[in-house]
Amino acid sequence: MPRELHVGGGVWSEGISEPSRGGEGCSGSMKRTQTAEEREREAKKLRLLEELEDTWLPYLTPKDDEFYQQWQLKYPKLILREAGCAPQELHKDVHEAFATLHKHGCLFRDLVRIQGKDLLTPVSRILVGNPGCTYKYLNTRLFAVPWPVKGSNPKYNEAEIAAACQTLLKLNHYLQAETVQAWEELVAKERANVDVVPVCIGPDFPGLGMGAFDGPDEADIRKRSAYNVTLLNFMDPQKMPYLKEEPYFGMGKMAVSWHHDENLVERSAVAVYSYSCEGPEEDSEEDPPPEGRDPDVWHVGFKISWDIETPGLAIPLQQGDCYFMLDDLNATHQHCVLAGVPPRFSSTHRVAECSTGTLDYILQRCQLALHNVHDEADNGDVSLKSLEPAVLKQGEEIHNEVEFEWLRQFWFQGNRYKKCTDWWSRPMTQLEAMWRKMEGVTNAVLHEVRREGVPVGQRNEIVTAVLASLTTRQTLRREWHARCQSRVARTLPADQKPECRPYWEQEDPSMPLPFDLTDIVAELRGLLLEAKP
Repeated sequence: MPRELHVGGGVWSEGISEPSRGGEGCSGSMKRTQTAEEREREAKKLRLLEELEDTWLPYLTPKDDEFYQQWQLKYPKLILREAGCAPQELHKDVHEAFATLHKHGCLFRDLVRIQGKDLLTPVSRILVGNPGCTYKYLNTRLFAVPWPVKGSNPKYNEAEIAAACQTLLKLNHYLQAETVQAWEELVAKERANVDVVPVCIGPDFPGLGMGAFDGPDEADIRKRSAYNVTLLNFMDPQKMPYLKEEPYFGMGKMAVSWHHDENLVERSAVAVYSYSCEGPEEDSEEDPPPEGRDPDVWHVGFKISWDIETPGLAIPLQQGDCYFMLDDLNATHQHCVLAGVPPRFSSTHRVAECSTGTLDYILQRCQLALHNVHDEADNGDVSLKSLEPAVLKQGEEIHNEVEFEWLRQFWFQGNRYKKCTDWWSRPMTQLEAMWRKMEGVTNAVLHEVRREGVPVGQRNEIVTAVLASLTTRQTLRREWHARCQSRVARTLPADQKPECRPYWEQEDPSMPLPFDLTDIVAELRGLLLEAKP
């Protein structure tokens, strides 16, 4: 069968997808230049597809004799736990939690940014995790609905939502323990030079060898298995007008394109609990079963990144199955999710890299920026402790960080988080108040460079220190404002419509500086030009 040559891999991932897959809902606004990494990835995909021409790469399913041997040799750090391995009570509770969050409208399709285009994901999601955690994918920062870890006391809008979050925490503990056990088994077998390690555990799968494995120690295992968030996903293929075909192997319709999960602690594990809803029984067709994977059943696909020699795997996922990606598997391999017929939930547990993605982190950054404020007058004017260029530069960079990585990210997602809890309301109010003070700091810096008698050299140093940040601020404000008014954004329900916040009119007396910084940026550039001999 002739193949369509296209660069898209399908739709969006449960983590981070390849950045150029197609999909519906493109706004076509605010195009941007690709990064070198994106251009290289595009070139790799084009070369791969051109090399394949009209042929498919081979892939294997459990129906193939060499399936398990290939899994053992090329995918040894992929572990499957069949549903029968987990307690039945846990399955029951998790399924109820999924149904509860769906019933209360807590899962949302994200309006993400891919190569300068706004796209609405076909998968609906919610992030649940440690209080104050966030997770960023496709230029979108998701804010975790807190699960009730020890020492926290989050308030939820409904008792059912509270119970659902408690269950997801319970599932997280279970998957963490299973991950540690699987990892320890692999390390122990390797150290004992025993080449029989089960990669699949369940009544329908045989035990297989692991192969060579340079395993971590116990403390490292626990650190790499300490899941701090889960990204919950839901999709009903029957309600999607179009899903792209898997482009390399001919595996069929994709719900999630080929990707690596990103923004994770290096070499940390990922655990996925899969739940396909039971649908009505359909009349059996007289046609013979299709070659390859059963298109009615959800599968997870795996391949070695950019490898056209090694067959891929398509592993069927039954209700309640879990799979684990250990060590560097997520870095060396790519995975996709192949759509079946019934709706499907998944809970994807991960060790998110949160060094710059927690509420505590950004509050500390804001406090660092505001440490340079000496005094604040009743009208909002501030005086500064230091005019050192390095101090001013750092303050303006933090100003941008809180505005564009936190405030605008949060409000761009509308009022969705209030569906579950108001946990984020107070922190966002606090961050906005600190950001407003930073506007005063910027205004104080501008007053200084405009002040008569300032030595030319000192003025140039100050302007040079802050100009890049103000230029970036102007560019990003324009982009976020346009995104909030995009065609796709206007189609969203009222509680999901993006809000351009902070935003104020040009002559707002409560704000020390205008929203549009075009004139100020031009003024600062002019000062630098004037100073040139």
